[in-house]
Amino acid sequence: MIDKLIEKIIELQNPTCVGLDTSFDYLPEEMKRGVTNFDEAADAIFEFNKNIIDKVYDVVPSVKVQIAYYEMYGSSGLRAFEKTVNYAKGKGLIVIADCKRNDIGSTAGCYSKAYLGETSLNGRAVRAFNADMLTVNGYLGFDGIKPFVEDIKSHDKSIFVLVKTSNPSSGELQNLKLENGNYIYEQMGDLVSDWGKDSVGKYGYSEVGAVVGATHPEEAARLRNRLLHTFFLIPGYGAQGGSADMLKVCFDGNGLGGVVNSSRGIICAYKDAKYAGLNYAEAARAACLDMQKDLSSVIG
Repeated sequence: MIDKLIEKIIELQNPTCVGLDTSFDYLPEEMKRGVTNFDEAADAIFEFNKNIIDKVYDVVPSVKVQIAYYEMYGSSGLRAFEKTVNYAKGKGLIVIADCKRNDIGSTAGCYSKAYLGETSLNGRAVRAFNADMLTVNGYLGFDGIKPFVEDIKSHDKSIFVLVKTSNPSSGELQNLKLENGNYIYEQMGDLVSDWGKDSVGKYGYSEVGAVVGATHPEEAARLRNRLLHTFFLIPGYGAQGGSADMLKVCFDGNGLGGVVNSSRGIICAYKDAKYAGLNYAEAARAACLDMQKDLSSVIG
């Protein structure tokens, strides 16, 4: 699946991922008016997502759907999550389920079945949330990652493991130094590289990718030089403070090696005076094109 993402990035000349981290509060006032329950809120959120997808699917390769923004609306929100995933896939987008799942082996296996694999019902294989990729937390070690690795091989999927996250306090743990001289984020990166060594595709990147935040360019540069076969999911651009200049270290000499996520900067672009006069979907498309130009100016 990483090869497919890379091919779409090359085709569109755009390493952008649109983060559909859609809170009801982000919707225009006219879409929120009269909503009194979770069912109505979830319907409005899906309609918002659908209209944005319709405007951006031909200029971006991928979307990332953050499940927490849907879980807070209960089972109605999860239905909106599922409908968003399916609709985006139907438009040809690569869909990343941003769920950061992990647990002990047996439970991790259930999470993997839910988003990457299949669940058996009386001998019939059924998919729950049919995402292409999933974010996972590797800090429980390999027994919590093994089920995901097995499913991505069996079902042509990919995972992104948290390595160096974009949040300001990530260094409280991830930047501690170990006795062997590695920082914890470097040690995690080495594990990710090892977990993916048997799934390297034709572009030189494995199906086990890494989440590496744009807001920590020094650490990102160290990881890029260290993890030659690991594809990066790069959060933190835009609203979180990451710039194109900061994240260019995440890419290789061919301008490949990563996909850059922007969420509020795109789905809430209609609130920016820069896009005055455009509706929310039109503003999202304009923001995607502006992001493409910005990234291309430093990545090539």
